[in-house]
Amino acid sequence: MSGTSVVLLEDGTLLNVVEAGAADAPVTVLFAHGYALDHRTWGRQFDLLPAVLDQPVRLLAYDHRGHGKSGEATEETATVEQLGDDLAQVVEQLIPTGTVVLVGHSMGGMAAMALAERRPRLFGQRVGGVVFVSTSAGGASEVQLGLPTLAGKLVQELENVFGPLVRKVRERIEPAKTAGLRWWLFGDDPRDEDVAVTAEMVWSQWPETVALFRPAFDRHDRTAALTVIQGKQVVVMAGEKDKLCPASHVSKIAEICGGGEEVVIPGAGHMLPLERAEDVTSHIAALVRRVT
Repeated sequence: MSGTSVVLLEDGTLLNVVEAGAADAPVTVLFAHGYALDHRTWGRQFDLLPAVLDQPVRLLAYDHRGHGKSGEATEETATVEQLGDDLAQVVEQLIPTGTVVLVGHSMGGMAAMALAERRPRLFGQRVGGVVFVSTSAGGASEVQLGLPTLAGKLVQELENVFGPLVRKVRERIEPAKTAGLRWWLFGDDPRDEDVAVTAEMVWSQWPETVALFRPAFDRHDRTAALTVIQGKQVVVMAGEKDKLCPASHVSKIAEICGGGEEVVIPGAGHMLPLERAEDVTSHIAALVRRVT
């Protein structure tokens, strides 16, 4: 990831953006990360994709509001709808020309669906294809990330009242937290470095962002939005052992999109961009070639 910039949203929130590749490339791959993560989700794709493709390509990844180095979210703005609007502004401000390929992991895939639903003209004119990675069109209320809605609110209140003490306790239970994330987010035999960076991303958002965005999943239903995507190049990927967005969601999304490539990776969990980086990159590259 070679360069950084910011996007100033209409409500004054700043989004952190990282960029690599040729600024004048005909295709820009725009990466949107998942819940309680940040742009580092896509570090391996930034390294691998330019070498795999035999054509110039521009790569952009950003932190959602309330995540990473971007500005804060509020109860009013911690919604999938708002994330879709934010994604639209990233396209309009940073990618004024050329074809856009959206790659959305988990909540980032939901944001891409919200963009199609709320800005169908922009989506139709600018987006050539979408890669959905470990995401869902709806029925995601069972997703807990180990922190149900009420518990999330409780933890946030505890943090407000006992902040310094809670933070000290969190530091002492780091090994247990990481082991839990390994079980919850990964499949068979993940790399230690992938688990470590994921734990760093998640626990840097905990508990504020985790609690703030959790209710958005209960309201998430983008089944109708997927009809807007019909006619676009679509790849839908999931890990066979994904505990958050089961592989059964793959065929549902592809069917509503009017077809698309369905990919279920054996032994993999939710963090496909890290644990199966080569597979994810190869499918992104193949879609980029198709749209050009």
